[in-house]
Amino acid sequence: MIGIRRKRPADALDAIEPPGNAETVVGVLSVTVLVEVLGVLSGSEVWLLGLLVFLPGTASALCTVQQTRFVAAWTTLFVSLTLFLRAGDRAGWLDRSVLVLLTLVLGVVSVYACHRRIAREQEMLRLRSTAAAMQRHILHPLPLVTDDVLVNGVYEPVQEDRLVGGDIYDVVDSPWGTRVLIGDVQGKGLTAVGAAFAVIGAFREAAYREPTLTALVDALDAAVVRHNSYAEQTGDDERFVTALIVCVDADDEAQVVNCGHIPARLVHEGAVTTAAVDPGVPLGLAELAVEPTTVDWFAFPAGATLVLTTDGLTETRAADGTFYPLDERLMKHLDRSPTELPGALHEDARGFAGDGRRHDDVAVLTVRRAPRR
Repeated sequence: MIGIRRKRPADALDAIEPPGNAETVVGVLSVTVLVEVLGVLSGSEVWLLGLLVFLPGTASALCTVQQTRFVAAWTTLFVSLTLFLRAGDRAGWLDRSVLVLLTLVLGVVSVYACHRRIAREQEMLRLRSTAAAMQRHILHPLPLVTDDVLVNGVYEPVQEDRLVGGDIYDVVDSPWGTRVLIGDVQGKGLTAVGAAFAVIGAFREAAYREPTLTALVDALDAAVVRHNSYAEQTGDDERFVTALIVCVDADDEAQVVNCGHIPARLVHEGAVTTAAVDPGVPLGLAELAVEPTTVDWFAFPAGATLVLTTDGLTETRAADGTFYPLDERLMKHLDRSPTELPGALHEDARGFAGDGRRHDDVAVLTVRRAPRR
């Protein structure tokens, strides 16, 4: 997925690539020759044949069904010929028969196991392909370009087998300018993902409909409240969502509403400043707010870069418990382009943590004004 950094890209997921037929034949013959040579040198040729019994099991984990059948058939044939034609009286008929039978049974089991493995891999590929297609509609691939801005970033759920986590983002080119959302659903789990879907769906619809950011935020808050009402009926936990909504148009200033989220950082002319805005309450908790939702303005000149992030970055801890110093680290990456900056911060935070382990989803966006047309 373009622009979204993952250890295992969802749309590039492949099953384990099986070896070619020639590689399989060469491998089987090599192991057979090795066992034969060791048997001759040690004088225990008959007993070393037992090592070949496990060869089909190895093939079942790596090869195709046809290749596993070949390995099983070859192993059974070679063991049988060696025991009954070459072993002479060095082994009794009962011992030889038991070893041949064991080889045959393990060969059949290996073929069956290979068939089950490939069926599971194909099913997982279908599920991951479906999930990847859903993700492209839920979280639009980055970078995103509008008439006003260029948005790039890094998005990585803490659980690698999940394509979408509790962190969310979106960009809408509305009649009133480009509106950018970044948010973080409280908590983890599938119910957090459900709240994330609710906010993203509401944002895409209301960003086109509502002429003001305050009305847009009210629509998002109502979406979270509706989701919590449904969650309560089904016995799930209620959630709130911290969010930052930015609107950029042709003016040299940008509008922003902060719903309990991490403030945006502005990188311009070698300096890093925090966009000073009044923090509001998270989405879903508007009825607890003392003051109504307000829109703040801040300077966003041409050539400046706006950095939006979730607490998955800022709450990354070092071994001594120190939090990741975002402003300080940003200063060290001022030479990076807006395209490279999100990835650089993400890798820097991983190095800062030391053990490489993360305890929350990570989303980092850079917003830069598009060239004037």
